[in-house]
Amino acid sequence: MRTVGILTAALMAGPVLAGAAAPAAAKAPATATPSPAPSGSGGTAGPTEAGTGFRTATAFRPGQKATAAASTGDYLYWVLPADAGQQVTVRASVTLPEPALRHGTATWQLDVYDGLRRRQACAYGTQTRAVAKEAGAAELSCTLRTVRAGAEPWANDPLPGSYYVRLTVVGLPQDDLGLPVRAQVEADVKDVGGAVAVDATLAEPLVPGIAGASREQRAARAPEDGWAGGWWSDRWIWTAAGGVLAALAGVFGYTLTRGSGRPGGSRPAA
Repeated sequence: MRTVGILTAALMAGPVLAGAAAPAAAKAPATATPSPAPSGSGGTAGPTEAGTGFRTATAFRPGQKATAAASTGDYLYWVLPADAGQQVTVRASVTLPEPALRHGTATWQLDVYDGLRRRQACAYGTQTRAVAKEAGAAELSCTLRTVRAGAEPWANDPLPGSYYVRLTVVGLPQDDLGLPVRAQVEADVKDVGGAVAVDATLAEPLVPGIAGASREQRAARAPEDGWAGGWWSDRWIWTAAGGVLAALAGVFGYTLTRGSGRPGGSRPAA
């Protein structure tokens, strides 16, 4: 009966822990990361211009298609929000001038910077592409590392806040400078969390101010549902589940040990 009581208490620990986590989970909609519409053919229309620097970057949201008409050699800047636990993939497409107007190969590059203007490395993707004179478009992509809720001051980890997208040509014949091009940029966001979640949090997201920005422009630099943060993450659920399993394993081992020591149990041969 004593063993049965221990087992019953251990089994009841799971619902109790889940109940303790429920209030935090119930608050999730207020601080949860957004679930934007997927980009691609179903992406919604976004801004139709681009900035020429960090301070004038045009804001857009994941799931939107941002476009701009420009000249070859221009630096094009956009900015989008990314929150903790998200993995961002940025894609860019450049429609090139007619081959008869061009004089050789052109190399285009897509760079992504965080709110501190630190260039972020791409986990994978084609960040730089050289296109032949006969090509009609240049396609580029960059998938960032998962955004972390906190990091050491010396680390270059992606943190919640603004992410700047810069698109430009980095190599081409001199005579091709100034030719008209049309650029399109879009971003997909995937909520990862789980194994990469951490319990740290920033005091404020890395969102630099914009000189002369309107209220709508400032709001566009934050996720639609606000910034996530605080002590709660889904790792607490896995921690609680692991504690329950460890308790059950301990009780089971104790039961086996007690059973082997009772009269009638297994005894060593004489």
